[in-house]
Amino acid sequence: MIIAGLTGGIASGKSTVANVFKSAGAVILDADVLARQVVVPGRPAWQAIVSVFGGAVLHADRTINRAYLGELVFHDRTLRRELERIIHPQVRLAMDSEILRLRKSSPHAVVVLDIPLLYEAGMTDGLAEIIVVYAPPALQLKRLVLRDRLGIDEARARIGAQMPITEKCRRATIVINNSGPPAATRAQALKIYADLACASR
Repeated sequence: MIIAGLTGGIASGKSTVANVFKSAGAVILDADVLARQVVVPGRPAWQAIVSVFGGAVLHADRTINRAYLGELVFHDRTLRRELERIIHPQVRLAMDSEILRLRKSSPHAVVVLDIPLLYEAGMTDGLAEIIVVYAPPALQLKRLVLRDRLGIDEARARIGAQMPITEKCRRATIVINNSGPPAATRAQALKIYADLACASR
């Protein structure tokens, strides 16, 4: 089995690449999906969030109001770090548990950890490769405005809240350039998957 990390900047095309990997046969462990699972009512992360942020972050059914919580932490770095301190270790535990299961059931699998905050969360240990999906900041901005229907200033703020994409690329072992046509991105991703699959055997 081989384990690679996949990350990128907001609206850089990471999810597109993850879907190419998945269609080619990779097992994708999506940190965003796991983050939603670890905050279901009653679980330790849920309890910690309610303790720190109060009942105002809950819907009537006691689930986390992710949109409201996101707005709170986006504009406050201290609160954002506190939320990450709660969630990231729980996501890591969930990923480790799934990797352990896969080692037994699928010893030759290509496992890709799809983690938006891969570097920020300190989840780079033990990865055979770190793949960053790159798009120029101006293209990120254009895509983000169209995708999320944001104003230019809000979109710039969201991009600026992340580690610069150039720094992520500098730390990567593999960079996929997603500034061109979709077919070019797909071709890069498929070549990388083939190399990973070869190394996993």
